[in-house]
Amino acid sequence: MCGIVGMFSPDRNDISASIYDALTIIQHRGQDSAGIATIDHRDFHSGRLVMRKDNGMVRDVFQKEDILELTGNIGIGHCRYPTAGTTCCTESQPFYVNSPYGIALAHNGNLTNTENLSREIASQDQRHLNTASDSEVLLNVFAHELSEVTKDKERPSDTAAPPSPEDIFQAVRQVHERCEGAYAVVVIIIGVGLLAFRDPNGIRPLVFATGGASGRDVLFASESVAFDPLEFKFQRDVAPGEAVFVDMEGTIHTHVCADQTECNPCIFEFVYLARPESFIDGISVYKSRLRMGDSLARKIQREWPGEKIDVVIPIPDTSRTSALPIAHQLGVKYREGFIKNRYIGRTFIMNDQEKRQRSIRKKLNAIPLEFVGKNVLLVDDSIVRGNTSRQIVQMARDAGAEKVFFASAAPPVKYPNVYGIDMPAAYELVAHGKTPEEVCAELGADRLIYQDIDDLIRSVTDGVTEGNPQITQVDASCFDNHYVSNSVTKEYLAGIAAQRNDSAKKGTEVPTT
Repeated sequence: MCGIVGMFSPDRNDISASIYDALTIIQHRGQDSAGIATIDHRDFHSGRLVMRKDNGMVRDVFQKEDILELTGNIGIGHCRYPTAGTTCCTESQPFYVNSPYGIALAHNGNLTNTENLSREIASQDQRHLNTASDSEVLLNVFAHELSEVTKDKERPSDTAAPPSPEDIFQAVRQVHERCEGAYAVVVIIIGVGLLAFRDPNGIRPLVFATGGASGRDVLFASESVAFDPLEFKFQRDVAPGEAVFVDMEGTIHTHVCADQTECNPCIFEFVYLARPESFIDGISVYKSRLRMGDSLARKIQREWPGEKIDVVIPIPDTSRTSALPIAHQLGVKYREGFIKNRYIGRTFIMNDQEKRQRSIRKKLNAIPLEFVGKNVLLVDDSIVRGNTSRQIVQMARDAGAEKVFFASAAPPVKYPNVYGIDMPAAYELVAHGKTPEEVCAELGADRLIYQDIDDLIRSVTDGVTEGNPQITQVDASCFDNHYVSNSVTKEYLAGIAAQRNDSAKKGTEVPTT
């Protein structure tokens, strides 16, 4: 999970400020590093691609002088959440290659056949990779395919003919043929235009809008929430397998570049990753979370009919929306029992266990008045590794709770996520191989209840309003162990578990399964 932004303006050469603002709005998607690349196509022959990227949050990477330096009317931006590779700034995006034309790329997602592609790039495409990033692999695949498409074009002797929209769409088609997994991508092709495309399964979100003084500015982003503060008008989602190309005149060209497409949005976007104001594939994240609370409340009423619950308390922030209808349906008080420190990042997306554990107590403080002598139902969006949940249960007890019940708006997370979320090793997941009763004991709660998988999927797909009836299935692989990519085998899962688990990130011995 990362955040990406791409922007074109026919009138401005200062769009880096808008890209910066958009990145801060989607900062929740990645806090490890950030980057922006821009170029002014009106000064193409004497101009240059300007790039600034480094480790840190958006506000830390870019100072006023950096934004002033990043002049141009075409640009892309990225905020990174590392699921693989290192936290070194060499893994920061965008990535750049100078042939053909000069191409800069930013990517959200994860390729599942990176190892095979890396070998092909070296042996067949004769290109060199500088990092272990699958985003650099994706960039080189696209650059090679665009070069192949255009190499036989007739050209005037004194100038290079730029690729046509059809050439670009053909290159994207070849990317779809070669690359497996999840990818939402924004690309600058220097002297040609701005490109955005999405994998044929539509796993990671990508949307675009128009605005600006002339109404001809185009803005792509991972989430629609980036548009309103910048006064852009939402147009639509980029469809699975589709490429959207904005040429040098600002004309928008679109084409679905894959023969077989199917929208399988990642359900964890709705559970946790996305901001509630966002719409993903026509579905309101906020409304889907309300429906998660409704269905979970009904399950609590069915399975805990005699249980006395005095108060429902959400674990901030993403569980608030689900906790409200739970309290309403159960007929008990809803209270804010934990206060969040706004200066601590999202613990789930920190890149090792030790950091997460150190941050949880710094992140939340309990309000004892809401706990003393009460049977408390804590509501969270999900339970992944169990670190946060375990410590929060203990915080509730320390604050004076009589009993601590725990409700998860998502089903048990039992399987790795391979599409861009940091859940690579099954044995690091608290629910893997355990019953709910065993997880409850491990968390130290009095009772634990999970959302049913069917109810979760219905919460996302069955909305009468603020929904999308065309979405009939989702990627729920971390819950149901079903992966849409053929390259996700037992051997692949074992490999990423060994490479990306918390022990590997710290350089210590990898636990055995």
